[in-house]
This record gives sequence, structure tokens and C-alpha cells, in this order.
Amino acid sequence: MLNVDFDDDVVMVGLWGPGGIGKTTLVKALYNATVSQFEGSCFLANVRETSQGCMGLVTLQEKLLKDALLLQQRLELSNVDKGINIIQHRLCCKKVLLILDDVDDLSQLNALAGEGNWFGDGSRIIVTTRDKRMLHGLDHIYEVKALNASESRELLSHHAFPTHQKLEIRTDLVNSVLKHAGGLPLALELLGSFLRDRGEREWKSTLKKLSRIPDKTINDVLKISYDGLEENEKEIFLHIACFFKGRTREYTKKVLDNCDLETAVGFDILIKRSLISIEFGILKMHDLIQAMGVDKVHRECRDDPRRRSRLWLYDDVVDVLSHEMGDCAVKAIVLELPEPIEMCIYPNAFTKMRRLRLLILRNVHNSFQGPICLPNELGWFEWPGCAHQIPEFSFGPKKIVGLNMSGGNITRVVKQFKDFQQMKYIDFSECELLVSMPDLSCTPKLKELYLRDCKNLVEAHESIAYHNKLQVLNLSGCKSFERFPDIPHKLESLKFLFLKGTAIKELPASLENLVSLESMDLCNCKNLISLPSTIYKLQNIQELILQDCTTLIGFPKYEDPANLSMKTGFPSLQYLNLQGCNLFEVEFLENLSSFPVLRRLNLSRNNITNLPTSINKRDHLSLLNVGDCYQLQEIPELPPYLNYFWADNCKSLQKTGDLISSREIALKGLSMIQKYTIDCYSFICLPGGEMPEWFVPVEEGLVSFRASKDLYNKFLGLAFCVVLSNNEQKEQQSCFIKPYVNGQRQGDIEWMLNSFDSDHLWLQFHTPYLFFRAIDFGPIDGSYKQFGLEVSCEKLKKWGFRIICKQLEDNLKVMVQHNQLMDPALLYEIGHDSTNSETESSSMHEDTLREIDCHTEEHNQIGSKRNHEFILPQGKRVKMVLTSNSTDREENGEEAIRRQTSTSTNATFSIATAHLPSDTGEAPTNVRSPPANEGDEP
Repeated sequence: MLNVDFDDDVVMVGLWGPGGIGKTTLVKALYNATVSQFEGSCFLANVRETSQGCMGLVTLQEKLLKDALLLQQRLELSNVDKGINIIQHRLCCKKVLLILDDVDDLSQLNALAGEGNWFGDGSRIIVTTRDKRMLHGLDHIYEVKALNASESRELLSHHAFPTHQKLEIRTDLVNSVLKHAGGLPLALELLGSFLRDRGEREWKSTLKKLSRIPDKTINDVLKISYDGLEENEKEIFLHIACFFKGRTREYTKKVLDNCDLETAVGFDILIKRSLISIEFGILKMHDLIQAMGVDKVHRECRDDPRRRSRLWLYDDVVDVLSHEMGDCAVKAIVLELPEPIEMCIYPNAFTKMRRLRLLILRNVHNSFQGPICLPNELGWFEWPGCAHQIPEFSFGPKKIVGLNMSGGNITRVVKQFKDFQQMKYIDFSECELLVSMPDLSCTPKLKELYLRDCKNLVEAHESIAYHNKLQVLNLSGCKSFERFPDIPHKLESLKFLFLKGTAIKELPASLENLVSLESMDLCNCKNLISLPSTIYKLQNIQELILQDCTTLIGFPKYEDPANLSMKTGFPSLQYLNLQGCNLFEVEFLENLSSFPVLRRLNLSRNNITNLPTSINKRDHLSLLNVGDCYQLQEIPELPPYLNYFWADNCKSLQKTGDLISSREIALKGLSMIQKYTIDCYSFICLPGGEMPEWFVPVEEGLVSFRASKDLYNKFLGLAFCVVLSNNEQKEQQSCFIKPYVNGQRQGDIEWMLNSFDSDHLWLQFHTPYLFFRAIDFGPIDGSYKQFGLEVSCEKLKKWGFRIICKQLEDNLKVMVQHNQLMDPALLYEIGHDSTNSETESSSMHEDTLREIDCHTEEHNQIGSKRNHEFILPQGKRVKMVLTSNSTDREENGEEAIRRQTSTSTNATFSIATAHLPSDTGEAPTNVRSPPANEGDEP
């Protein structure tokens, strides 16, 4: 981190993280380990506390000068500016080590270490803080993260179980303490010390107490970050701690922004203060930080929940809502119960909650049958399954912005709906008694309307054709919905339209007036017969899903328009899903004037016999699925940058072109590397049982090889060919590729493949980085790493492997053969010409692809486990669902949008950067997703 011996520049380093994470302990260790290498040093502890007061910064400056200059007594400074001048003058030629611990204001940095040139060459300045913003402009910034499970157990054991102690504690109790501490060193140290020499009864009692009341010492440390927040950030923090930890950022932002808070700034500040984090769109908060926030709310009034700002516990909510009360301090109630429960809510329980802004009740059934009256100040209301009609409000303007009464008994929208002038989000999904859509002219600001699975909803209100704010309309699952209204004028707002599973028979020609539409889902519309040709005029649509529209008589052809301003059809469409539409031909794809930027195309489970020959000119196409097209006979030349291709179970396939030739595999790999990133891959799946001779067969499931840094840097890609036998059980099967470095198992990659009617070939190209990540070969030239790859699959018949690499210099060739790093047959050299522009046009001279001269009889030596000993510890895995004939992979756009925040908790690295094909369910990467439905959290 400090690189003291090799860098003469002044280096300023910042460490940030929440209180108790170990920042001070870490810098103390660094200080003690390196202080002897400096001419002067100073450790300024507790900068935040010491700097308070009119002379606090001056005191710190005096200590800095005394320690760094080894003075017998302090210099007396009159003010901060005088101190800055003296520090610059006296330390500018001195190599010093300076620690500024617990900085919370930029004025502290400016007074003590404003710039690196204040100090002599080779100086090191280390700053610790809870607020990342304090570190802007420093040379290196590091986040101090919580301890992992092994480190946490070791630290707890050090404090709770001294070496001479023979006391044994049940594993589940130890694990409970570890879970409570959550990797926070301060908590592990304090709890371990407290539990030292105590028996199981004391451990149980301590855990029970901690579940109710946080440890005061830990709480006081964590609370420091909270106390430094502005009011907006404090409110957001308490909402997350009490209600929204584990929810999506998008949903939480939507709710809180409409409760008079500013989350755009608030989230950023809380992240930089180490109070929250956001991972894959999900709000995260350390359990102890959450406990501190919850305790803060409890302390507002421990005995009377009416005097608290937030309620989320069942007993507290029942106490407040079951009878009439006087004025109430409650700002938010969020009660989400795991099972339905009946509660008697007093009719006027909410009317005197004048501060109430947020009300969410889930699995709550009100036994009182009268109307519910809500305060006008309420901004957000959710009560899925509510047996009542829309609640009543007091007379006067209503502030409500979000309303979710999905699954309720709403039969019609009452007249008072016209008073909801501020309404932006409505969810009446699964209201089976609802027969008509509300008049949207009553809600001029409405952005999102969800009416999913309203089975008796027949038609859309005509006001939808004139609403200039609506962005999301979801009618999926409305089985009685037969007609979408005409759109007589251009609508600038609607971006996402979901009609999945409706009874719609056709779309109006005026659909072209949805000029801003980005995504339309017509999946499983069994009555849909045709599409209007005007659909090609949708200039902004990026995703069109027609999966399982089984009565569709064909996709309309694009006719070049007379209007020259409309030169192309679907100019923005990136994802087209026609899976299972019983199409017999796809001539509409022949015209290159349409779909100019199409990236992902799914034609699986259709009756087509051939593909258009012009498909090879679609340079943007990266994914093509024709799996289960039983009549398909020939695969033409494919596009140059097609990286994912399914043709599984194509029983009539006779010609596959050069798909599995060495030249084609190398070309595809190179084009992929040029177009994408270092952590990408491609694959082909098609019928066949014979592995191409180009691949080197691997015996016993494992291939191993050694490489130096110079040789490894020549590797461009790893090519696999896996032969899979037919699966009579018709079940999905898992295939694993398990990488090893020096015997240590890296993150597995798991592929889910559908059943095959016959033997199939599965060819893949991966960049080495995807398997092995960044490899540290160490500072010594000529050192080697041992690499291994293992393929495991239930229906695996055989597999082969090649390493595609740049041309090797003579010395590397000699090293490979003489040092027996690997069988030379594994290497497939590509000439330098292959990386020029000719590759981009998918042409390559044959003489640029040449193999190292080797003897094929050596192939049976490859990958024998007896050649190299491998330790096989349990590795983590990354699951990739790459099925081809099930609807699991082809999710509708609505579901795909909701999946964007999900991730595997077992992942050892993110696959999001590996260009996972959209046919796994992801929406095209450029489609801007609508906010998640309020009631549909991942």
C-alpha cells in the first residue's frame, strides 16, 4: 500500500469505512511497521473530536510539528493560517509519516495536510474517515470492508476463548454471535471479551438481550456517522433501517421521493458515509448499523408507540390503530406480515395522524367492515388484498402520489378519484371484480398504471389515448381484454406496454402514434392473428416480444415507404422474440432496410425450413436462437459478430457451413475480443456427435498446463468442444467448467442445458480472464503458474480443448517444448494479420491461421491427472441459464425488467460484464427499465 522503498514521491492514501470496521487498527499497524523508515512521524488520533472548538485545529497543528520535528516542547501557534505556513516551511524537506485518523471535515485536511508538496520526498500521508467524500483528490483510496467468515471466527475466538480455556460452546451459539457482529471487528472484540469465561447460559442470555437492545458501546460508535447527517439524510436513513433494507433502490426512491424527501442526494451521502451500500440495485445495511437506527426510533418514546415517528412491529401497530386517539407523532407505518392476520382497525384511527406520509399494510385483514378514512397529507398508500373499496379522505386537496390496492375487492373507481390530482402510481392488479379502467383524465400526472390479472377487465378507457404523462401501462393477464383503443394523435409519453396473455386479436394501425414506445410485450396472446404494417414506424421501440402467439399468421413485411424520412423500419429494435409462433417463413428478415440494429433474435420452436441468406449482413446481430425448429434444413453463412447460436434439436438440419471449422471458431473468438471486453465468451449448440479433429481430446475430464507470464499474455482464448448424449428423461442438465490455478479451484461456471433428442455439440470460446481473472505471476521473471480446467456433465460423452494464442516467438516455442509446460498440440497460433480490419469484415487469409507443428499421437497424453496433482477444494459457482427450448429463458419483457436487479448470492464474480445473452431473460442492455411495480419486490 505505501511502497516506501520504491517511490520517492509524496503519496497520500485514504481509508474509508463505517465506525468499528478497523480503520484505526489498520493504520496503527502500518504506522508501527514503517515508522523507522521516516525522518519524522506523527499519529494524530481522533481528529474529529480534537478539532472541535475554536482552537482544536491549532492544537492538532502544534502536535504535528512537535512530533514530526522531534521538539522538546510544542510551538505555540496563534491561528490555523499561521500553522499552515509553518508546516509548509518546516516539513517541506523532511520525509515524514503522518496519520490523520477519523477525519470528518475538509477543513481538517486543509489545515493539516492540504497538499503533498507540504512535505519532503518519500513522505506518506494516511487519512481515515467514515465519509468517502473527504478523500477526493488523494492518490489512493481504499474501502475497509468487513471481515469474512473465517477472519471473524478467528477474531472472536481470540477474545472469547483464550488458549488455556477448555470451555466448549455450542456451534450454533457461536454462529449466532458471528451473524450478529456481521464481520465488524469492534463488535467481535467487544462481544468476545464480554463472553470470555462465560457458559452457554450466559451466551444465550446475551444473544436474547442483543436482539432487543444493541450494545451501547457499539451503538455509540456507529451513531457518530448518523449524528453528522443533515435532516433529509437522517430521515432517509431511518426509513431504510426500519423499512427498506433489502428492497430495490428504484422502489425505495420512488416511495421516499414522494414522501417529501430527496433520495438522489441522500443515497449518495449515506453511501459515502458508509451507512448503506447498494449492490445490484438492492439497498444493503450492516445489521449493527440497522440496529442503531431502529434503536434511535425506539428511544423517541419507549413506552408509547404513538409518540414514535415510525412503526413496523405488529403489537405497536395494533396498539395505535385499534382505537381512537389524540394527536399522534407517527410519520410512517409499514407492517408486512409473513401470514395473513385479522386486525380490527378503528374507522378514524388514521384521521388524527396529521404527520403520516407513508402507510403500507401487507397480509392485514380488517375485521371492521366500515369505510377507512385517511389523512390528506398521506403521500404513499399500499394495502394489497384490502377488502374495502378505495379509502375515503378528508375534504380538501389530497397529496397522495402512490396507491396500491392490488388483489382487493375494487369493483369500480369511485367519483372521488377525480380529487387525486397528484397521483403518479396506481396498482389495481388482481382486482378480479374490476370491469373497467378508471378515467385517466382524473389523474393528469399519472406515470404508471398496473392492472395485471384483472380477469374481467374488458377494455381500456378512451382517455388512455390522450394522456400525455403515462409511461407504463401493464394489462398482462387480463384474459377478457380484447381491444386496444385507437390512438388518434401522437403520444409522447408511453414507453412500456405490457399486453401479455390478453385476448387481443389485433392492434390498431394507429399504434404508430406511440412515438416514444420502447418495449411491447404480446407474449402468449393466443388470439392475436396479425400485426399492422404500421408497426414498422415505431421509431424508438427496442424490445418486441411475441412469444407463443400461436395463431399469428405471419409477421408483416416491410415495404419501403414513399416518405424518405422513414428510410428504415424498426430503426431502434434490438430484441425480437418470435419463439413458438408457428411461423413457416421469415422473409420479412430478408429486407435489410428493416431491423438495422437488431442484436438478439429468437426464432425457436417455429416451422421454418431456412433462414434468409441476407442474415450474414446483419453486423449487429450477436444472438440467434433457432432451437427446436424441426424443419430447418440449412444454416447459411452467419453474421460476423454472432456470438451465441442455438440450433439444438433441429432434426432436419443437413448443412451447417463452416460453423465448426477451426477458422470459423478462431474468427468468432477474435471478433468477440475486438468488439467486447476481456471477460466475454461465445458458444454454438447444434446436433452432432463427432468432435471436430481440430480439438485435442481430453482424457479423464481434466486438462492441465503451465505458463509463464510471457506465454500467458499470448493467450487470446480458450476453445472447448463438449459432446453431449441425448437425454431420455427430457430434463434440464447442469454442465460445469471448473477452473484451477495452482491447484486452487476458482469460481465454477454452471450451464443449464435443455434435453436433446440426439447427440449434440456444444462449442465455446472464452477469454482466459473469464475463468482465471487477473493472474499475479510475482516479481520474479520466469515463474510459472499451473492451470487446470475440468468439464463435468451427467450426459458428457467426450470433450476437447485448444488454446488460441498470438504467434509465439522462437524462444517461447523452445520454452514450451523443452520445459514441458504443456503439450504443444494445445496451442493454435494466429498470425498478426488476423487482428486487422479484415477480421471485422469476417475475411481472413488462410496463411494467418496456422498450427504449431506437432504430432497428433501425443494427444492421448493431454490432461492426465497423474501428470499433475490437483487439490480440489469446494469452489463457488456462477450459474448461467442457457436453455434453448423452454420459456424459462424467454421471459416476457415485464419479468425481464424485474430481474435486472437480481443476482446469484453464490457468484464469485459478476457475469453482468460477460455479455450474457438476452435470451436468458434479460432485456436489451439499452432499454431503459420502468420503475419496479410497488407491490412486486424481487
